[in-house]
Amino acid sequence: MGLMEFFREFILGFWDYETPKIMVVKNRTLGVIYRIVQFLVITYFIWYVFISQKAYQDIETRPESSVYTEMRGVGIVEDSIRDTTEYVRPSEGGDVISTILRREVTHKQTQGTCAEHYNVPNANCTTDADCVKGVMDFDGHGQRTGRCVPYYNYTFKTCEIKSWCPIEEFAAVREPPLVEAINFTVFIKNAIHFPKFKVLRGNIKPRKPKKLLKCHYHPDTNPYCPVFRLGYIAEQAREKFSELCRTGGVIGVFINWKCDFDVDPSECIPSYSFRRLDLRKNLPSSGYHYRFAKYYNKDGLEYRSLIKAYGIRLDVIVHGQAGKFSLIPTIINTVTAMTSVGICSIICDWIMLTFIDKNEVYSERKFDDVSDNQTCSGASKVPKEPSPPTVTEITLTSFGSTHSDLSDGVPL
Repeated sequence: MGLMEFFREFILGFWDYETPKIMVVKNRTLGVIYRIVQFLVITYFIWYVFISQKAYQDIETRPESSVYTEMRGVGIVEDSIRDTTEYVRPSEGGDVISTILRREVTHKQTQGTCAEHYNVPNANCTTDADCVKGVMDFDGHGQRTGRCVPYYNYTFKTCEIKSWCPIEEFAAVREPPLVEAINFTVFIKNAIHFPKFKVLRGNIKPRKPKKLLKCHYHPDTNPYCPVFRLGYIAEQAREKFSELCRTGGVIGVFINWKCDFDVDPSECIPSYSFRRLDLRKNLPSSGYHYRFAKYYNKDGLEYRSLIKAYGIRLDVIVHGQAGKFSLIPTIINTVTAMTSVGICSIICDWIMLTFIDKNEVYSERKFDDVSDNQTCSGASKVPKEPSPPTVTEITLTSFGSTHSDLSDGVPL
């Protein structure tokens, strides 16, 4: 076939019309496969798509949310009373709140000159020539004066700096951890709004605010009590509270709203989960700590107490999803389910023509070419005379319909 002939056949065949032909194949194996595949497809759409995923609903996944937090509790460290003003940051509450579990305090720092820490690069010296005046090292604590001085009460020397003295690494005092913090409570108030459905929900049961002063959260007995013990939060996050007191840590408090507004919106109750968010390995970046200072004046000089605080930081993260019946997604997913049932016929046709139709008996009846030269009148149609079979005896009778019936009695 030449190139021109190929293009001619292609162009003429492009305008052909194809229509499905119904053929009943009475093959028990093929029939069982067809019904099994059909059952699996229908079960998938009914159980998973419509029942589990609720594909008949209109879904909203971006609600509006607000969070307010408050921590309560009092502890004692070395005869010193610690209340919420001392150990809670920030004091006004929000979606992030932290509590101090352990402190390292450098007392009575004042601006002056002192020896740089020996771990700072190029800080160790023997003469003044080793210290360049005016140099500031970003890993150090201040500006160098150009002098080489003894490192406090030690015999070796480091470069002198202008800074808050004494430096933290030399004079910091470690305080014992606040062990009573395991019983501190965190009150988390959350309101969520689904604008598509015009529904506003909160995690506090209306008309019963007084019970919040005494209750603690429990998923079964007190789902409307958003008051959590720090010990409970650490336990749910699979963390040891003693380890958190040593290194600190960041824990995520996840509030999950999954609402079905086909029922009463009052049945929409959030669930809570907790997970450690920062690295747990023994790395310099693991844990959670920060620094702050308390300033005061004495004898006309400004002093400060530098505090390095280790604690638990709680990040409150809200997720919300709501659904309600809608006609449009119902129609779309129903049509998709009905269309997907056609996959059963495609699979069985492939099995029939590839593995069962060894003598091409089925393929001769499944595919027919009808041209304009063939005449059709009423309900009668004269099919093309098939060539006489050479191996098997098959009797096929056509009554002008495109509906054929083949049974297991045909040896292949």
